[in-house]
Amino acid sequence: MSPPQKILIVDDDPDFREFVRIVLESHGYQVCEAANAPAGLAVMRESHPHLVLLDAMMSYELAGIGIIRAVRSEPQLANLPIILISAVLSEDGDRFLPADERTMVNRFLSKPISPQELLSEVAALLSEQAQTAP
Repeated sequence: MSPPQKILIVDDDPDFREFVRIVLESHGYQVCEAANAPAGLAVMRESHPHLVLLDAMMSYELAGIGIIRAVRSEPQLANLPIILISAVLSEDGDRFLPADERTMVNRFLSKPISPQELLSEVAALLSEQAQTAP
């Protein structure tokens, strides 16, 4: 049996992190958390998660966008799948993420997220990554 896939939640809302952790752990995923962008980047570097769920806005700043740029510029993290989550972003109408940077994110989800939508998107993205892995 293979070890559980590790998912990192980077969000400054502890209630949202708890909701996501409960949903994911109940389906066999290993979950780690970070409450801000610098901590999230540190966890990525240390624990090498299989996927990151990243809040676009933390502490009223677009800190999530900065993380995406940092991750994509580091060779050991560059291919890490990222799902960008926000109450203010939408895939087609967002004004925060420049068009040329949207490709740096694998998926976009808007809050509130249902457990079914979360699990479906996570499973689909992990499956895509497994198929493209060398």
